[in-house]
Amino acid sequence: MINIAIAVLFLPLIGFVVTVFLGSKIKQIYFFENIIMFLSLAGAIILAFFKLSSFGDTTISSEFVWIDLGNTPLMGDIKITLGIMLDNIAVMMIVVVMLISFLVHIFSIEYMRGDPRYNRYFAYLGLFTFSMSGIVFTHNILMMYIFWELVGLSSYLLIGFWFEKKSASDAAKKAFIVNRIGDVGMFIGIMMLYNAYHTFTFDEIFYQISIGNLPFNSEFWLTVTGLLIFAGAIGKSAQVPLHVWLPDAMEGPTPVSALIHAATMVAAGVYLIVRIFGIFTADAMLIIALIGALSALIPATIALTQNDIKKVLAYSTISQLGYMIMALGVGAYTFAFFHLITHAFFKACLFLGSGSVIHGMHNEQDIQKMGGLRKKMPLTYYTFLIASLAISGIPLTSGFLSKDGILAGTFAFANLTGHWLFPIVGFFVAMLTAFYMFRVIILTFHGEPKNREKYEHAHESKFVMVMPLVLLAGLSFFFWYTPNPVNPNDGWVLSEWIKAPELYTPESTRYDFMIPDEEYISHIGTSSEMMYSEKYAEALHAAHYPAMILSLLMAGLGILTAFLFYQWKKISVDKLAERFKALYNWSLNKWHFDELYDATVVAGTVGFSRLLGAFDLKVIDGIVDGAASVTRGFSSFIGKFDNIVVDGLVNFMAYLSGFIGLIFRRFQTGKVQTYLIFVLISIVLLLFLFKSF
Repeated sequence: MINIAIAVLFLPLIGFVVTVFLGSKIKQIYFFENIIMFLSLAGAIILAFFKLSSFGDTTISSEFVWIDLGNTPLMGDIKITLGIMLDNIAVMMIVVVMLISFLVHIFSIEYMRGDPRYNRYFAYLGLFTFSMSGIVFTHNILMMYIFWELVGLSSYLLIGFWFEKKSASDAAKKAFIVNRIGDVGMFIGIMMLYNAYHTFTFDEIFYQISIGNLPFNSEFWLTVTGLLIFAGAIGKSAQVPLHVWLPDAMEGPTPVSALIHAATMVAAGVYLIVRIFGIFTADAMLIIALIGALSALIPATIALTQNDIKKVLAYSTISQLGYMIMALGVGAYTFAFFHLITHAFFKACLFLGSGSVIHGMHNEQDIQKMGGLRKKMPLTYYTFLIASLAISGIPLTSGFLSKDGILAGTFAFANLTGHWLFPIVGFFVAMLTAFYMFRVIILTFHGEPKNREKYEHAHESKFVMVMPLVLLAGLSFFFWYTPNPVNPNDGWVLSEWIKAPELYTPESTRYDFMIPDEEYISHIGTSSEMMYSEKYAEALHAAHYPAMILSLLMAGLGILTAFLFYQWKKISVDKLAERFKALYNWSLNKWHFDELYDATVVAGTVGFSRLLGAFDLKVIDGIVDGAASVTRGFSSFIGKFDNIVVDGLVNFMAYLSGFIGLIFRRFQTGKVQTYLIFVLISIVLLLFLFKSF
């Protein structure tokens, strides 16, 4: 199974390397990438089948030493390992990643046809799939961070694939920079864990926490560490306040939106929280739940007024991810991951459905310019409708099961802790979700066409584009997950496969209702379900039917309101918008988050840069220029001293030597007789001198 996992991990990388290097030479090389993805999907399905059927209660892992620096003076023994861990969550997640990626590959064959960088596009898809697979399979947080950054790189390449468009290149840079903000916090948190435990492996970290070994011997620092790592999830899963990159990322090709912004990349943040769930304290989980609630509410209110079909789905994605984060914060671990799976399928269906509409409408994305497409694109319409029913939480769909579990979890949490904000937000967002999704359906597919010319040329997409929609819509029904259409707890997915991790943290760091009985905690190295106290179990059971009934009422109210506004036109949208103009504009302008960031973060960064520029110009350059002036003056003095004094002495000696030479040259006659006379005169003088002494 480990060998199969390694093959599933590296096959997309092989596809990337071959496609990117041979893309300019072999026009049909994209077929190789698609075959690679089919093999990866087959491997993932085989892996999940054997793991879930034969080793459902066992965690399978394998590791090797990557870096061994021995015993260092400052950090002690440094040994870093990399490895693969296969548990139920990992094998289920890899099937989701590979299935969505394969369907996006198939959809893109027709959607991207004719693009000048056609093969490069498929190569980038392969790189992204490899990066995401590394996050899923890893057994330690450092390896996760490495692949985390690779996901950021590949998403940058895909979002900015049409880089000749300024909006696309700007969106890619925005996504990359905003994600780096969260990743810095994540990296600091990882280093704090390593400083405390000298390991990156999940099980070893959890074991150290379980015996009371906390960072800096403080629960406060354990909370800080967990929240710093959570910052990475805030960026990657586009949670408030780092959500601003996701709507702009819709500038990339629509299949990329389905792959990255619906099912995989943005889900990586939720997957991270699922993986490290054991280190969060009660305070950290409360903050996580609050961030999730805000991220569910704010984007849902923004989606109400957006007219770009992909922007509506983008804000819907942020809202649904907020649902998952909130569920994790209130302890509804199982339902959070369950919603991650169901959401991946129906949201990918919605994004690919929007791509089919855009393709059929010749790149038109404004829903106010559509209408009447139900007759022109029936398969796209019905698949889009099924996925919309699922995200709205309508019975017989997968979304009904997972959202019902999340809402019941928030309801039970509120009953036990008094934090009623979370169920209120959850149910209100359920109504908003149903409203804005059916607003899109009615304006896009119902009524009369707004643009008759484009409508006349609209047509149903080809088989390679429609087939993924049908498959994903089929996966949005309940029977794939449970035989009971109204109670997800009766299903095999929840009762047998999705199990919360052991409760590793000390009792004082958890909500009291989340503390398990000792008999349910097995030794490290096995996989066991977190067993909540009877108090929480009873609250969750009691909340199931009230939550289900209330969520149905809210979803029904949202759908009914959408029909009143846009289908039957019983209420004038324009008059209502004019009456509540401030609120309407607030939603239309996306709560002015971009303007806020422009006025604070961007303006602050630019202002700080100008301050540094002025400091560099006035102070640093002033010091450098002053030093240059002093050096130049001193050099001038040295030059003059050299010219006048040193050169003067040298020249004087030269002149003196020349003068003496001129004098003695007179005595050099070349006549021997003359030299004999000089010798005799010299002897006489010497004798005279010696006689005098």
